[in-house]
Amino acid sequence: MGAASLLSAVWLISMRSAFAAVHLTLGAPVRCAVGTATGLVGVSAVALWIPGMGMKLSTILALGVSVFTLTTIWEAIAQRVVGKRRVLVIGTSSCAEAVADAVEFEGHAPFAVVGAVDDEPGDTARLGSVAELSRIIEEQRPDLIVLTDSESSTKALDRLLAAPSGVKVIGLAHFFDHAFGRIPLEDLRPTWFMSIIHVWQRPYTRFAKRTFDVVCASVILVLAAPLLLVIAGLVRLTPGPVVYRQTRVGEGGRHFTMHKFRTMGLDAEQPGQAAFAEERDPRVTPLGRLLRKTHLDELPQLWDVLKGDMSVVGPRPERPEFIPMLEEAIPFFTRRLLVKPGITGWAQLRRDYASDCEGAADKLSYDLWYLRHRTLTVDLAICAKTFSTLFLRPGR
Repeated sequence: MGAASLLSAVWLISMRSAFAAVHLTLGAPVRCAVGTATGLVGVSAVALWIPGMGMKLSTILALGVSVFTLTTIWEAIAQRVVGKRRVLVIGTSSCAEAVADAVEFEGHAPFAVVGAVDDEPGDTARLGSVAELSRIIEEQRPDLIVLTDSESSTKALDRLLAAPSGVKVIGLAHFFDHAFGRIPLEDLRPTWFMSIIHVWQRPYTRFAKRTFDVVCASVILVLAAPLLLVIAGLVRLTPGPVVYRQTRVGEGGRHFTMHKFRTMGLDAEQPGQAAFAEERDPRVTPLGRLLRKTHLDELPQLWDVLKGDMSVVGPRPERPEFIPMLEEAIPFFTRRLLVKPGITGWAQLRRDYASDCEGAADKLSYDLWYLRHRTLTVDLAICAKTFSTLFLRPGR
């Protein structure tokens, strides 16, 4: 009985630590997986060092599978029972509508906007003025208050500090970071980039990142070797080279040659006339369309990872022809060059092909989130989500 209680305590502490440390937008399965893995280490240590608690490896693994399955199911049920967290926006009605639109657009975000508080008259989203804040909080029972950069937010913060209501408060940019896994570009300031070099920033050393890249790329290349030969043979049946080489911009603005299986016909572009790739690009061959849908055309980029030009996880590398245009149209676009480009990434999972400046700006908001939160756990989660997306939702 005592042994069972001790093991349960280890699992509970591990799960609680994982849910506190792993970002919300990575999802409950990732947080449960991290907690389970941490618990496995703890349980193994307890079984090894405490007399009378010897456990077989198969038993420990079975416990791990059981804990992961049960906690994932429990989190899914709990989220349905508890429902969405109620969000009150302090600022203009347009800000509240923007947050509500983002909640609807993301789909599975566990939040619901109840309205806005602002001293300026607005539309139906406005619930009242800052002077009525106490009444509004009592009536609406929000779980979270989002403060914008408006004058009303400053007044509301003074009231909340003078008479604490127990409601959690967060800024608009931090709310988008927390709830949607992206950084809003509209109000982004240069000082934001201090967060990626701040003294409290979690370390993710170049050595750890490089080790992950080399191990991951080597394992996939070995396992996928027969498939690579088959794809190469099929591509050779169409006119043109098997492997397509293209100049891309990497870390620090350095140019490198990226490799991929050719998916377009010959003369897909006129010399000096670079064009964005599109989701249903007419230049793509029938075989290339299949390779793009399954992303198998990107397998040769594992060689670029081993060479050190790319990483397994990171922003997609852009063509140098587009950089001046995107840099002029999108603030801070070149900040994504602070890290190595990747085969897969957070932006690639959350959004489809970017065929214009608006799409590139949308993906940049997710790249900046990765830039700030990158860790080994985040990289592993992105890789796991990439594989699940390939099998469950091919074409993303």
